Amino acid sequence: MKIASWNVNSLNVRLPHLQQWLAQSNPDIVALQETKLEDERFPDDDLLAAGYRSVFAGQKTYNGVAVLSRESARDVQIGIPGFEDEQKRVLAATVGDLRIVNLYVVNGQDVGTDKYAYKLRWLEAVHDWLATELVTHPRMIVLGDFNIAPDDRDVHDATVWNDSHILTSRAERDALLKINALGLHDAWRAMNPEERQFSWWDYRQGGFRRNLGLRIDMTLVSEALRPHCVDSGIDRETRTWDRPSDHAPAWVQLGG
Repeated sequence: MKIASWNVNSLNVRLPHLQQWLAQSNPDIVALQETKLEDERFPDDDLLAAGYRSVFAGQKTYNGVAVLSRESARDVQIGIPGFEDEQKRVLAATVGDLRIVNLYVVNGQDVGTDKYAYKLRWLEAVHDWLATELVTHPRMIVLGDFNIAPDDRDVHDATVWNDSHILTSRAERDALLKINALGLHDAWRAMNPEERQFSWWDYRQGGFRRNLGLRIDMTLVSEALRPHCVDSGIDRETRTWDRPSDHAPAWVQLGG
């Protein structure tokens, strides 16, 4: 079974890319971030024609998350329970015997800002919620755009992306480590211990052409699923397409 995550950066713009990639890659489950669509505009019928059922939570212009699956999803949760937030950034659903948690993590703007403080509070709330979810759903995948590069192997230049920079600050990385400590494992890094590969490149300054990227899109698998991980990758090719998302799909393959 192949489970993927893709920040499409506007599903309205990137729907043809998504359809092309679904046909090429044939994933079983896909978590989307930054759909940037109100629910009534979600292209449910187009994706059903491609073989995928959809659950989604969107808003105009910003944010928005969705889970596409071959098999119908159930037990859908929108948002972090007990955490008041109008932004559509979290969507959890059960597909088969897997609990899928789709996160579009807060960017945080700059270290020391109100948005940065909000990001850290948001991550703490996610941690506490996942701790309870894992008790009832041991077969869990937490995936999405984390807006955090886990360590220096995941950035093109560690002197620029350092402990005082947004997306790589010590507090953000510590918050991610705390989530991992619940028993969640970065599938791609587990299979590629020293490789440097990125999932996001800035549109500016020839970021993709010069490979000035970060790996911030991840698939975290629970302890129960870790032995079943047989492959993991980042589909960099999509970033070469016309009018691409600035993110590439990240995926994990489960076997057994």
